[in-house]
Amino acid sequence: MEPIKKQGRHFVLVHGACHGGWCWYKLKPLVEVAGHKVTTLDLAASGIDLRKIEELHAFHDYTLPLMESLPQEQKVILVGHRLGGMNLGLVMEKYPQKIYVAVFLIAFMPDSIHTSSYVLDQVNNIYIPFAFLM
Repeated sequence: MEPIKKQGRHFVLVHGACHGGWCWYKLKPLVEVAGHKVTTLDLAASGIDLRKIEELHAFHDYTLPLMESLPQEQKVILVGHRLGGMNLGLVMEKYPQKIYVAVFLIAFMPDSIHTSSYVLDQVNNIYIPFAFLM
């Protein structure tokens, strides 16, 4: 793995529940001034995405904006905050060839044995208020 400093990298910053891409407004310019590209996005029914969470049928639907934002020929550094860590887990399972590294910032993190959906099921069994995210 080559050092990050040798070339600018592409960071994709993923917000947690009840937030949007706006929550990275202080970090984004700092990473950009260091010579990197930064993408912040709104997951489905978050930020300025006008859909309601009740319109989403699966966690995959919630994560779709992230999956669609990944470039075809470039590996990205994913950074997920809180529930955004579960989005990272799902994307890492589906598109491992597109991920340079993933950073879980105070985030839910699937283990190396179970899938993201397993972890979400376990959270749902313990914390019923998260059921809307399933």
